[in-house]
Amino acid sequence: MTEYVIDTLDNLDNLELKKRSDIHWARKIWHMSGVFGMFLAYVLLPETASSIVLALAVLLFLPVDFLRHRYPALNDWLVHAFKPIMRTHEIHKIAGTTYLLAGVCLVVAFFPRPVVALTLLFLAFADPIASFIGIKYGKDKIFGHKSIQGFMAAFVVCAVATAIYLTYYNIMLDRVIVVSLLAGLIGALAELVPIGKIDDNFTLPVLSSIGLYALFYVFGLFAG
Repeated sequence: MTEYVIDTLDNLDNLELKKRSDIHWARKIWHMSGVFGMFLAYVLLPETASSIVLALAVLLFLPVDFLRHRYPALNDWLVHAFKPIMRTHEIHKIAGTTYLLAGVCLVVAFFPRPVVALTLLFLAFADPIASFIGIKYGKDKIFGHKSIQGFMAAFVVCAVATAIYLTYYNIMLDRVIVVSLLAGLIGALAELVPIGKIDDNFTLPVLSSIGLYALFYVFGLFAG
């Protein structure tokens, strides 16, 4: 049994997976489609139904992710099954999706619907697009692998997403440009600023929601 475990771990360590410095198209498509699907479920379904869908996703994914680190055979099977979207550091550590789901659950539990909806849009598109721009064109580094180019890409994506969302739902139309630009800055900073070694799939939605709530409160959306 011990030899089987050692062989399994060796095989996983020798498995060629993408790194953070790779563009990793399959993972970006998975990330964008998955989180955008969460956004659609959140805005189209009744609040209770959307919460149930999220809870089911958490109950299905999180226990499996934790258990695979205890059972090498399960880890081996899952890593090979999800090889196209996994990164090297996730073989022996918690997957980015776990951090993402934890962050989204926290946001859904504590913030109002406009904040949650925009946060999901930021998470769906700003993070992967900023990563792509940063890897492809990011010559001016700020924090570790983060770059000015990636920061600007995140800013544009978050600002445009905010403008579209607010316009579609007729929210603060008299100040939509100012609010969208400030929301873009909030999203870009949430994507940029590292908090220790916490995965940005968790910090991005949490920091974005805090910033968006403060912004909307200042502009009177939640007044009264």
